[in-house]
Amino acid sequence: MSTVLIGIALALLSSVAYAAAAVLQERLATLPVRRLGGNVLWWAATALNGVAAVLHLAALRAGPLSLIQALGILTLPMAVPLAAATARRRVSATEWNGIAFTLAGLLGLVFLIGSAGTGVPLTLSQLIFVLVAVAAVLVALEGVSRVLHGSVLWTAAAAGIAFGISSAVSQTVTVRLTDDGLAAIWTPLVLIAGLAVVVLTIAGLLLTQYSYRNGLGAPLAVSTIANPVVAAVVGIVLLGDRVTGGYSGAALALACAVGAAVGVALLASASRGGRTRPVPAEESVADQVAAEPDRV
Repeated sequence: MSTVLIGIALALLSSVAYAAAAVLQERLATLPVRRLGGNVLWWAATALNGVAAVLHLAALRAGPLSLIQALGILTLPMAVPLAAATARRRVSATEWNGIAFTLAGLLGLVFLIGSAGTGVPLTLSQLIFVLVAVAAVLVALEGVSRVLHGSVLWTAAAAGIAFGISSAVSQTVTVRLTDDGLAAIWTPLVLIAGLAVVVLTIAGLLLTQYSYRNGLGAPLAVSTIANPVVAAVVGIVLLGDRVTGGYSGAALALACAVGAAVGVALLASASRGGRTRPVPAEESVADQVAAEPDRV
């Protein structure tokens, strides 16, 4: 089997693992954070996300970046039907249309902005600037979500941004370790970057968990879009990356973003159109008995 085929197989397995993790997280979306640590499904979802990330990294080493990144967006068309199957319902026509628009837009974005990376690491000052900026953006997005009475799409955008910055910072760690060896682990740049990756990954997981409380499709689409876009912004603004095709490529990327936004809107409307909310997985008999006096 050729190296490229191995990369494709690993990327597909990664998408399946991400999709399964998303479905498990949706089932726990109504649980408060303090109860997640004691839930087996939460740890299963976390493990699946970890496995998916490792498979994705392995796929990137075996296949071309543009192809592997494109295959990575298959998480969306895998997760939505899987979530529908677990809820014992059919995927609606609106959901399929939303998936189609989102995938078309994402494919264009991935090929236009996801394959133009230079592989240049961040400097320490650039890293600190990025981390301060992303912290401010995440706080602002969460504030907007609260003002809009918990709009899940803003939370999903925050999750995608957290994962996207984590990916960009991970590249810096990888490049430094590749160039300088294990001695680079103890440098301030790699230490701060490594800690940031851990914090951003945890934040992304928790924000994703919260964003699924009203449905899976639209939040997953938003976070999937935000992830490569914010990583590309870091590359373009700080590392000298360029959009493929120059100005015409930028215009095409904007059109793809509009198409993806249409897909998100369709998925959001499908979620409002009759989806039942997930039952908290850890609701016990004691919880139900405690609620009985209120019903008398």
